[in-house]
Amino acid sequence: MLPPLGLVLAGGQGRRMGGRNKGWVEYQGRPLVEQVIERLRPQVDSIVISANTDIDRYQALGFPCLPDTRPDYPGPLAGIAATWAHAPGHTLLCVPVDAPHLAPNLAARLGQALGSCAAPAAIAHDGERLQPLFALLRPDLAARLETDLAHGPLAVGRWFRDIGATVVDFSDQPGAFVNLNTPEDLVG
Repeated sequence: MLPPLGLVLAGGQGRRMGGRNKGWVEYQGRPLVEQVIERLRPQVDSIVISANTDIDRYQALGFPCLPDTRPDYPGPLAGIAATWAHAPGHTLLCVPVDAPHLAPNLAARLGQALGSCAAPAAIAHDGERLQPLFALLRPDLAARLETDLAHGPLAVGRWFRDIGATVVDFSDQPGAFVNLNTPEDLVG
């Protein structure tokens, strides 16, 4: 399988972070988005960022920044759909912007699982719960996603279950999936 296109999902409203754009929140002296990109870059062919605010600031990092094409922050699946509209035919490796400890072998392990089955996507499981924003998606999902989004907002985990995504065990590195969602999470 060719290296996928990396998609950093940074389009949320940051409600639990007091409305701050999580990508630009500093953790250990650097913005989260920079830390995620640093870990993602060796695993992918190129990177795009899905964001709805601070677009110029994200673009200054040297990557395309794509806003949702649907109004009212309909969720990460809208960011995935916007990416496929911009880059059709690409396999996508999706990661959230608030996970600075991203597994260095995320693409390899998800790719190995996807390559050995007919599932349309592979998603991570950290040993305790499903981590659907850490996903590798085949490009033939693009049309299905557009159709499903046309019926309204979708819950990410449920959508992946409905399409028959394969689940990949990452219980050997649960820290790679820690999301920094609140100001309290940044301490430590």
